[in-house]
Amino acid sequence: MAAHIGRRLRKGAATTAVAAAAVAALSASQAPGATVDDQGRQNTGDATSAPDTAADDSATGNSPYYTDLPPLNSPAPSPSAGSGEAGDRSAAEAGIPATVLDAYKKAEAALREKKAGCNLPWQLLAAIGKVESGQARGGRVTADGTTVTPILGPQLDGNGFALIRDTDNGAYDGNRMYDQAVGPMQFIPSTWSWAGRDGNGDGRKDPNNIYDAALAAGHYLCRFDWDLSEPGDLRKAILSYNNSTEYLNTVLSWLEYYRKGTHEIPDGTGALPEDRSDARPGVTPSAPGTTPPARPGKPSGSRPSPSPSAPGTGSPSAPPTTPPPPTTPPPSTPPTPTDTVHHLEDAGTGTLTAVAGHTFAERISTRAETEAGKAVAKVRIRFTIVGDTDTTFAGGESVATVTTDASGVAVAPALQAGEKTGAFAVQAAVAGRSVKGVPYKVTVTQRVADALTRVGEKELTCVAGGEFAEPVEVKATYGGEAAGKVAVTAKLVTSADDPAENDKGPYFKDADGKAIRTLTGLRTGPDGQLTLPKLYADGTAGTFLLRLTTAGGATLEVELTVEPAATPSPDPDPSADPDPSTDPSTEPSETPAV
Repeated sequence: MAAHIGRRLRKGAATTAVAAAAVAALSASQAPGATVDDQGRQNTGDATSAPDTAADDSATGNSPYYTDLPPLNSPAPSPSAGSGEAGDRSAAEAGIPATVLDAYKKAEAALREKKAGCNLPWQLLAAIGKVESGQARGGRVTADGTTVTPILGPQLDGNGFALIRDTDNGAYDGNRMYDQAVGPMQFIPSTWSWAGRDGNGDGRKDPNNIYDAALAAGHYLCRFDWDLSEPGDLRKAILSYNNSTEYLNTVLSWLEYYRKGTHEIPDGTGALPEDRSDARPGVTPSAPGTTPPARPGKPSGSRPSPSPSAPGTGSPSAPPTTPPPPTTPPPSTPPTPTDTVHHLEDAGTGTLTAVAGHTFAERISTRAETEAGKAVAKVRIRFTIVGDTDTTFAGGESVATVTTDASGVAVAPALQAGEKTGAFAVQAAVAGRSVKGVPYKVTVTQRVADALTRVGEKELTCVAGGEFAEPVEVKATYGGEAAGKVAVTAKLVTSADDPAENDKGPYFKDADGKAIRTLTGLRTGPDGQLTLPKLYADGTAGTFLLRLTTAGGATLEVELTVEPAATPSPDPDPSADPDPSTDPSTEPSETPAV
């Protein structure tokens, strides 16, 4: 017992020092004029404010987490320092189970390719994984990264935790009354439904798979175009995961610790954290469980337990002997604003149309109302892009959640049109409720140009049977600005009045070297410019016309001149009189020798 108390005292001194160092580093990184808002978020006057992270919109639902801080000694201790109980524990805390570490590094690599500007370090995922689940309960995962048993947080029933009623019918957490955070990165079902990713390529998005969960966490942290190499954006991202200053400081402590060095340890041998944020005197902390709770009204075994298990322990509850409890909140629970929403209405959204690659001028506005039509403020509205499209909201995500204002209206972030054209939809719904939503039709049209000009003024000439030395270069613009990626068609026409394809004169060559006189599928570059393939000429001389057209109606006609081939000099006539100077008959004769 004395040894145990000694370890706790030593750990207390170490964690206090680490916490002080983390807070000092955090304070040093604050810009002048930094403030703390009413929810403990730290902001700067000139920075974009952190998103409103209501419990049902944070990654974890602000669920409890581990508060253990890293030890003071080096994360990569020397062999001598690693001897003894304290050294062994330090080495275990510094180490990350092999499969878990691999998942973090693969997620970092994926984000480096998809969202390079986010600068996500894998050590941040490791820090969050440590705080949320102790690195998947010390690395208790199978070869494909799935936890040996599901990891569940306590049910979010408003009893000491956030109140989040069931959003997934128990699909992820096995609880059809309240939501519970799930998996090694502790996503609540309503967040996982849109943030989930397939990180191990098995075609599934499993919150209890460390590869899937780590990749989802990476995308979640990068979803607002944050640059995590910037201290301000890093804080906002962490607070959006779990909105607590203590959580922020704990994650930052582990982030700094792992950045100094770590090492791989075998799966299942990681040190398990000891302290929880929900630990209170006289109350047993509800650590993440290892099995889902029984669903209401469904027996969990052949023998009933003498008493129900504590919330969040993951132990099956006894089969009910009475009808299942109602799924509606108890009468004593005051309704939240979300509970009073009866339906959503469009709040004056205009036509949602944009050219591919451009930002939509119109933004979606949705109003939350009671059954009587009264506006409801402080309600989370989730906007989800649905359909075959690469259009996204700002930050590259297909989902955005916004809180209604005093007039009950939520305005979605601006839509950024992708390159896929056509119609799709954006669905507005109440986060955490199944009430009538609003679908919005959205259309992306092809890129267009309203002007097309030739680059350069040199005449385009060629000798019959030869090739043009100068290529045809053009530039497309729209509204005076360069029109990039605009489709262009080039066609050699018979004349200005006859758009039919010419059957003689200049031509292009296809991949097989055959003559063609119409090119489609051409596109301008990002600067609006396009250089056509080389032109050749057959044996016909004259002036010819190349017509270029773009989506949007811009047209340009370019003259091409083919000059006759040079006439070769005629051979001399052998019957013509020879040059007298060279005629041998005019030479004096010589008297032959005798």
